[in-house]
Amino acid sequence: MTLLEIIVVIAIISIVMGAVAVAVIPKLGQAKQDVAGQDIMNIESALKLYYTKKGRYPDTATGLRALVETQNLDKTPKDPWGNDYVYLNEGGKPVIISYGRDGAPGGGDEDADVSNKEQAN
Repeated sequence: MTLLEIIVVIAIISIVMGAVAVAVIPKLGQAKQDVAGQDIMNIESALKLYYTKKGRYPDTATGLRALVETQNLDKTPKDPWGNDYVYLNEGGKPVIISYGRDGAPGGGDEDADVSNKEQAN
C-alpha cells in the first residue's frame, strides 16, 4: 500500500466515524432521560412496598432514605447525571423528580425534568 492509499482509508474512516457520532450522541441524552424514567418507576414500586409495610408514605424530610432504612432499596438512588432524586410528599401522593443534566428545575432536551408528577395527580 502506498501512503496515499492509507491517507484515503483514514479519511474515509474519519468521515464514517463523524457521521455515526452525529447520529448517536443526541440519542445518548434521550437514553439518560429514559433511564431516569425507569428509575422513577422502580422508586415508585419501592414506595408502594413501604406504604404496604407502614401504612403511609415517607415524609418529605425523611425522603428516600426511609426506603434504604427499611431495606426496600439497597442505597439512595442517583439519577443518570449523578444527582439525587428529589422526593416530595404532596398531600399523601409521592412525587419523584430528576432535574436532568443541569440539576435545576425546568429546562429542555437533556436538561428537562423527569418526574412521576403527571401520573401521581
